[in-house]
Amino acid sequence: MELSVINKKGEETGKKVTLSDEVFGIEPNDHAIYLDVKHYMANQRQGTHKSKERSEVSGSTRKLIRQKGGGGARRGDINSPVLVGGGRVFGPKPRDYSFKLNKKVKALARKSALSYKAQANEITVIEDFTMDAPKTKEFLTFVKDLKLDGKKVLLVLAEGDKAIYLSARNVQTAEIIKASDLNTYKVLDANNLLLTESSVSIIENILKA
Repeated sequence: MELSVINKKGEETGKKVTLSDEVFGIEPNDHAIYLDVKHYMANQRQGTHKSKERSEVSGSTRKLIRQKGGGGARRGDINSPVLVGGGRVFGPKPRDYSFKLNKKVKALARKSALSYKAQANEITVIEDFTMDAPKTKEFLTFVKDLKLDGKKVLLVLAEGDKAIYLSARNVQTAEIIKASDLNTYKVLDANNLLLTESSVSIIENILKA
């Protein structure tokens, strides 16, 4: 697949970039995508949820009513789960939600996501650029010139650029990511994928390996 390279003003540069069919032109595997997105979202969970059981609730351990003869269910101290303010039965405990996913499945999922974007013509290749200083207004003008304002954009850079990152930090519809950190969830979550020229080769080298 061949795409024209444009500059930051949205103008044609006359250059072309050929996207590898091994990465951007495969038959997408939906199950691999599902597993990789599930893996990513599971890793984002802190797992710090916790509720107190009856042994952890602060309260007297004195038995409130006698065991038999009251006509109701037996219960012990004020920390009993059947009483208001008592402990919780089988409540949540801190746990790790992450799980292992094979590298080949991850690579297949990312190639599938990129192929979906290529099929939908939602990939734009832009020549490498930098910003002198962090300026959100300048970044918004850049997005508008590319006719992507109002769309969720994922800009993929070859390397981290602090000025570009800070310029886009307060823009809700834009996200900056390094080519080496590209993942299935971020690709699918964006309406349009903005790849810099040098990031294309990095993505292909990683996913072909």
